[in-house]
Amino acid sequence: MKASDVRAMTLDQLDDEVLKLKKEQFNLRFQRATGQLENTSRTRIIRRDIARMKTIAGQKRAGTPEAKAAATPSTKKKTKSVRPATAKSKARAKGNKPNKSKKQGA
Repeated sequence: MKASDVRAMTLDQLDDEVLKLKKEQFNLRFQRATGQLENTSRTRIIRRDIARMKTIAGQKRAGTPEAKAAATPSTKKKTKSVRPATAKSKARAKGNKPNKSKKQGA
């Protein structure tokens, strides 16, 4: 189930759907134990749907802006951050090895 579909549900509907998915997950575990499970990927889908619904329900209960902001797509582009150059990285860029301290004496 898509997150946008889940966000359209009320808290009561979410709780009912989570309960239904938990029962299905229980039945799938029994099928796997008895060797009757044919579609093994279904367990992964159910587990992720439960987590998705619990996350969105928690956001709705808390009234956080993530629940609202996640529903609207962002138009910002991510830019790659540039690290400041250090003496070592400058030396490597030139092809030189960085200076190592030499032992004095001996």
